[in-house]
Amino acid sequence: MPDECPSSSQHVPKVKKEEPDDSFTFDEPAQKKQKTTNSAQGRPIKLKSGNSCVEDLQMNWDPIQVLAEKSGVEQWVCANIVQLFQEENTIPFMVRYRKELINHMDADAVRDVQLTLEELRSVAKKSRSVSQTLKKEGVLTSELEMALKNCTTADEIDHVYAPYKKGSKLSKARRAKELGLEPAALALLQEPQKLDLQSSIQPNTKGLSTLDEVATDTDHLSKFTLFSCYPVTLLFQTLAINRGENLKILTVKVNIPDRVKNDFCRWCINVRWRPQGFARPELMTILKNAVEDSYKRFILPFLSRGYRSKLTASAEKESIAMFVRNLRQRLLMCPVRGKVIMGVDPGFHHGCKIAILSPTSQILHTDVVYLHGPAKHKEAEKLNLIFSPHSCPTIVIGNGKACRETEAFFTDLIKQRFFKPLDVSYCITDEAGASIYSVSPEAVKEMPDMDPNLRSAVSIGRRVQDPLAELIKIDPKHIGIGTYQHDVSQSLLRAALDGVVQECVSFVGVDINICSETLMRHIAGLNAGRARSIMEWKEKNGPFLNREQLKLVKGLGPKSFQQCAGFIRINPETVRSSVCSGGNDDLKAPLKQTAEKKKGKGSGSISNQFNPLDQTCIHPESYSIALRFLSQIGGSLDQMGSAGLRQGIESSLKSRGLDVLAKSLDTTPETLQLIVDGLTQPPGFDIRQDFEQADFKREIVSMNDLHDGMVVTGRVTNTALFGAFVDIGVGRSGLIPKRFITPDKLPVDQRQRSLALGPGERVEVRVINVDHQRNRITLDLIRVLR
Repeated sequence: MPDECPSSSQHVPKVKKEEPDDSFTFDEPAQKKQKTTNSAQGRPIKLKSGNSCVEDLQMNWDPIQVLAEKSGVEQWVCANIVQLFQEENTIPFMVRYRKELINHMDADAVRDVQLTLEELRSVAKKSRSVSQTLKKEGVLTSELEMALKNCTTADEIDHVYAPYKKGSKLSKARRAKELGLEPAALALLQEPQKLDLQSSIQPNTKGLSTLDEVATDTDHLSKFTLFSCYPVTLLFQTLAINRGENLKILTVKVNIPDRVKNDFCRWCINVRWRPQGFARPELMTILKNAVEDSYKRFILPFLSRGYRSKLTASAEKESIAMFVRNLRQRLLMCPVRGKVIMGVDPGFHHGCKIAILSPTSQILHTDVVYLHGPAKHKEAEKLNLIFSPHSCPTIVIGNGKACRETEAFFTDLIKQRFFKPLDVSYCITDEAGASIYSVSPEAVKEMPDMDPNLRSAVSIGRRVQDPLAELIKIDPKHIGIGTYQHDVSQSLLRAALDGVVQECVSFVGVDINICSETLMRHIAGLNAGRARSIMEWKEKNGPFLNREQLKLVKGLGPKSFQQCAGFIRINPETVRSSVCSGGNDDLKAPLKQTAEKKKGKGSGSISNQFNPLDQTCIHPESYSIALRFLSQIGGSLDQMGSAGLRQGIESSLKSRGLDVLAKSLDTTPETLQLIVDGLTQPPGFDIRQDFEQADFKREIVSMNDLHDGMVVTGRVTNTALFGAFVDIGVGRSGLIPKRFITPDKLPVDQRQRSLALGPGERVEVRVINVDHQRNRITLDLIRVLR
């Protein structure tokens, strides 16, 4: 790719990481910190001419400068991000493989810059649209066009456009202007001593026939002038107020103190529009009435609307940010591997649907058992017959209807050692969205001949085996996280959620030869069409033997390959399994198939050999650097992940340092660190192994066992702006109110979040209150368990 300048091919100065915000206050969302010119500088990318993200804005301000001011990010970083987006780079690719260019920003921070950039582009588009409208109406002046091009927000454009908007309350002012009273209005403000309203009377013209009509229309035109010049202010509010108002439960009014009106009127008359010369009392009355009435009918409603829109935008942004954090933590829950699992979708009259899943999530058995009817003892024997052949030691119960009763049933059997010699344990998992998924086209395609109720049981079990692979099949809005999801901008919410799903799938990595098409389409650089093409290529040619073969896939060009290659894994074990399952245990068979297509689309010869680096997070653009690095330290590819290679790398880094080694290899410290990680991580490394896993237990606790002051452990199930919900194993989540989530109770790395807790985190809490009548539990956070 001649236009690309990969970070692994050039050395750049070491970049200082983002510093934490020292002015953070826990009660409010952390504010971004504007960097100063004294910050360490990275390598800005020189913006190309014709850059549509910037030059097409055609505004009077510097887009990069305004972007930096609004996002709180240094200008050189903003310039790099704009260029990277213009070159169609994805956020996961930028965050992992272009760290030095974005100053080590995380995905959320880059996404914020992207949203701010889109807002600026929308402002520029709206400015041009308004200018064209005003030009068609014949009212666009050079001053008005300049004012529109100076606007940096949509509210500012609305403010400038409001006096000219058709159908607005200012039509009387336009009519007065059309009657030729603009000179009289200007004279009232500039030369009142020369103003003679009598001279404007025209007996046969409506609006000018009497002195009163002339004075009234001059008054309207004065209000027009006043309204065109008042600034807009910003306050805060919550989405709950908006919902209450939309449901007609609440009436919302913005109260502005009377002193604001008094100060405004005094300033208008005595400062801003103070007559330049003596004004007769009747003229001062006209001016005073114009000011007061303009405040009442125009300024006050305009300010109220401005406050509400700003507050809504602020609340939406925070709600979406919390939704994103919750979704990320839910998707990155540690998978439970190497176990046969029974998924249970509990129920009363229609029975409990069960599904036995292999360690690789293959469906071994499905059934329906009636655990809460008169024949429950007979059903227990049936369960034992199901458990024994499959040696299933783990039960996953959905948290829907009949969950507590089903949990109690299994607890009694475990106490009786009913499943002996198996040591059986169970966990409760959130089943939100399982029913919706079970009747979706995706589920029908995956399990075509299965009853939808049994599909739910399969989904519940797989959510614990591999949360990421299963939950990405479900619309994030249906998996029970976040607050006020239906009250925010659906386009912004969808974009944010799609972004975090792509981020999680990409950073975890995907084994291209065994992953589903659904999972594949969420990899950075791929989409539904490209994922389908990859699946078709595998069906025709067999498993992929290396990353380079992706270039042979129809529709996957150089840019797509660059974006997705680092997140795709080629595991030789799964390749062998794929070959053997096809009836051929000779690994050379698929090699012969791919050897026939050895030339990619402009990519030269494509190898049909395994490359051990294809199992790592190292990008193909850095393979030559990785090989030179191994040569320097006397290592080899067959040592990857071994203790010996790890010791050799650590010794080299200790003696020479990362920066010196990177310079000797003509690369960046960031790229070399990524190479080090890839070479030292064990085969099958999963970043989720350090995240929380489902809690398994063998006994049940109820609300009756709780008492004030009792200390228990639990897991956060969801967070809202008012607190965090925690499952403490009693069938009802308790709430930690926000006032109890204080910085001193949190690890240092979590104090920068607006709430600091997220789904999946284990916590130690103290019971504050148990309200049996309302079925509520109030908790106090003691600490986060690591």
